[in-house]
Amino acid sequence: MNYTKALENPIFKIVAKASTALQLESYVIGGFVRDHILQRDFKKDIDIVAIGSGIDLALKVSELLPNKPKVQIFKNYGTAMLRYKDIDIEFVGARKESYSEDSRNPMVENGTLEDDQNRRDFTINALAFSLNEKNYGDLIDPFEGLTDLENKLIKTPLNPDITYSDDPLRMMRGIRFATQLNFKIEAESLNAIERNKKRISIISGERIVDELNKILSTPKPSIGFLLLYKTGLLDIILPELTALNNVEEIEGHTHKNNFYHTLEVVDNICPNTEDVWLRWAALLHDIGKAPTKKFNKKQGWTFHGHEFLGGKMVKKIFERLHMPLNQKMKFVAKMVMLSSRPIVLSEDIVTDSAVRRLVFDAGEDVDNLMTLCEADITTKNPTKFKKYHNNFDLVRQKIIEVEERDQVRNFQPPISGEEIMELFNLKPSREIGVLKEAVKEAILEGEIPNEYQAAYDFVLKRAEKMGLKKMA
Repeated sequence: MNYTKALENPIFKIVAKASTALQLESYVIGGFVRDHILQRDFKKDIDIVAIGSGIDLALKVSELLPNKPKVQIFKNYGTAMLRYKDIDIEFVGARKESYSEDSRNPMVENGTLEDDQNRRDFTINALAFSLNEKNYGDLIDPFEGLTDLENKLIKTPLNPDITYSDDPLRMMRGIRFATQLNFKIEAESLNAIERNKKRISIISGERIVDELNKILSTPKPSIGFLLLYKTGLLDIILPELTALNNVEEIEGHTHKNNFYHTLEVVDNICPNTEDVWLRWAALLHDIGKAPTKKFNKKQGWTFHGHEFLGGKMVKKIFERLHMPLNQKMKFVAKMVMLSSRPIVLSEDIVTDSAVRRLVFDAGEDVDNLMTLCEADITTKNPTKFKKYHNNFDLVRQKIIEVEERDQVRNFQPPISGEEIMELFNLKPSREIGVLKEAVKEAILEGEIPNEYQAAYDFVLKRAEKMGLKKMA
């Protein structure tokens, strides 16, 4: 089968010309080939395998290009990369690989195209287009990857136990591809992931999180998380999540399965945000429920304080998986801590003071918080579902009204601590904190507007009660 039409980009002719000049064979392999056949959007990166030196080929290609782009060389890996227009092109020499048990970094030696295709993770990623004069555009498909694409199947080229044990990250990649492409993992490959799950321990947190982020970025992440759960990988990577899959019954009282509920929430949020960190918040919003679960005869099952504990657990998860401990982590923790507030608000009469407090605590993230909480509505009762959404619409409208009037998002006190010190000739002391807190509370409760003069007058009255005298 010939795919010359897939190679219309001028870069392929230039690679072919460079290959001829160096008297070596070259092929485009992997994701570009797979995605072209699937008619998926081109992801702006191309992998070229050379039967010979990939570095030499990259340098020759750069020489033939008009602007002679800089070639990044990675000698340890025998690879090189250059950028042509907006496309990243990676060159590698065909190679054989062998692995030791404690590392996913292989021992490498030069090999044939067949050797190189043997080392690929999945049959659908071992497909190659020839860039050689004799068979330009021909599909090289030793493992029937084309059939697997047609059958929507993820399958390893060789024995899956060896493939996954050699490089355990491939287990995550297989699940990620199944989620992205909506493919099934072949039964033997799926069983092999379960058998080799403990090997994931040699993979760095950063690489695992990279795959988790890609799963979370798909339209329906639950596909991937259910596969991670089924194979036992999730229990190793995110035990806080699998701990939620435990429904108990005491005296006829049960509670909902918070694991499957969480996956529903993640899927629910996806049409409304592409922000992977807000999707992380959806994934982790209930993690505090397992450790706070209690039963008593009056209330049944309770999860008191689960949001607060869950917010603290977020930091530990980010530390363990070597995720960024910056504003992204703080954002996820904040969303988890506040995740029940709008829901409680929507169940009750929506008062101005409650909305002011919500906006004060959530600040710039209040809209994201509302998006998370709307996704958290998973009731199958259509009347309840409609009622919750109507109430959330009221809360959103109230937020706009309160914010326009009171401006408490990113609240700054109308009267500063320095001015209070000058007014009453005070040095830094507890009294200043008490007065500032009283002003904040008065504004949030609606006792005074968020304006300077009102705050000034309020401070004078409150200070008088505290026995403080204004300077003359």
